[in-house]
Amino acid sequence: MSSRRTARVASVIREVVSTSILQELRDPRIRNVTVLAVNVSPDLRYARIQISVRGTEKEAALTLHGLNSARGYLQSKVADRIKSRYTPELKFEIDTGVQKSIEVSRILREVLPPSDTEEEELINADLTEDVDISEPTE
Repeated sequence: MSSRRTARVASVIREVVSTSILQELRDPRIRNVTVLAVNVSPDLRYARIQISVRGTEKEAALTLHGLNSARGYLQSKVADRIKSRYTPELKFEIDTGVQKSIEVSRILREVLPPSDTEEEELINADLTEDVDISEPTE
């Protein structure tokens, strides 16, 4: 298969799944979900959907369980949109990369002292809040 075709199919699956999650699924377990990426196998039989869930690990597990419950419905929506011999079997995976990067940023802010440019920005922000920049009256 062409890599352009698999990329195009992955893009369509991402669009269909994310739109369906936002607008059509009514499962209360599925909240704060972002579809990050879709990886499609070269034979177009399998699609791994990487999601990010904002919240605790328990909420992420509940969301993953809800998405697995709605997998058949989502596959039927994908089948309506993609005309091919096989409808890709959807598999959801939680991508923790976003959460890890936020955690690393928080730890770095705690450990490292603020840089000179950050201090200057804070000082300038404080100065501009106190200064009246309106038109001078005569």
